Amino acid sequence: MPKLKWGLLATGGIAHTFARGLETSQTGELLAVGSRTQASADRFGDEFSVPRRHGSYEALLADPEVQAVYLSPPHPMHAEWAMKAAEAGKHVLCEKPLGMNEAEARRIIEAARQHDVFLMEAFMYRCHPVTTRLVELLREGLIGEVRVIQAAFSFAGGADPRGRHLDKVLGGGGILDVGCYPASMSRLVAGVALGGEIAEPLEVKGTAYFGDTGVDEYAVAVARFPGGILAELATGVRVNQENVVRIFGTQGKIEVPSPWFGSRDPGVSRIVVQVDGEVHLRGRYGRYRPPRPPGALSGHVLGGYAGQHADAGHVAGVGGVGLRR
Repeated sequence: MPKLKWGLLATGGIAHTFARGLETSQTGELLAVGSRTQASADRFGDEFSVPRRHGSYEALLADPEVQAVYLSPPHPMHAEWAMKAAEAGKHVLCEKPLGMNEAEARRIIEAARQHDVFLMEAFMYRCHPVTTRLVELLREGLIGEVRVIQAAFSFAGGADPRGRHLDKVLGGGGILDVGCYPASMSRLVAGVALGGEIAEPLEVKGTAYFGDTGVDEYAVAVARFPGGILAELATGVRVNQENVVRIFGTQGKIEVPSPWFGSRDPGVSRIVVQVDGEVHLRGRYGRYRPPRPPGALSGHVLGGYAGQHADAGHVAGVGGVGLRR
């Protein structure tokens, strides 16, 4: 079966990670790269043996052989280029945040619908085997009714006020960069616990520390969902926290020690379930297989620590047959 032909829009660090993932993908291949300068595109192309190197984003989107675009420029540029990619008829995998605000996100979604292309925000954890198993465990009801969710994604980044984590103009701050992960996870867990897919909070309260550059350096929030489910969320770009997910129910708890990236040990991830104070299950999950609707591009992606592998595999599995979301 033919592989999905990818173009990378931007050549930053996360684009390098995605390109490395594609090297072992059985569903996608890296065909082209686009940068704001030809020199940058050529350097990236040399490193990853990319056949087509474009010295502008416009040229990448005009490439007729590119089927899907992985978009990872600075946050404030996501909306413009995601919409332009959709207008060019390319499937879009956009790094989070999808937009700088709700209005931008809605415009991107509308552009994808209007031009009938697949659109996905690149929450790689949603494609991990460990997340699939977490959802299964919740649906099995091993810990009873879910009451409290704890989720954090935070790190101690650099102190450069001009760096993307602290520069307000570049969309800096913890909430836009990694705070969206705990928020997304809480909606997933609450939704599954309530018998659906995702749930919207009834109420959210939060506070943050704003540093000298005006961005939220670290923040916490509490969300209240239907069914009496509460979520404690934490994020930051200037402080290390315990980046785990814990779910407390009426009969026990579930802990995911590495919820966002999977295990650093290839092929192995872990979930711990405790019922009545005793360890009930330890799971090890390390292979991702994308969904395969009838006629979809076949194949799977190997590897446990495979965030961008999983993203690429998912888009190949559902985008290749005209399925749109």
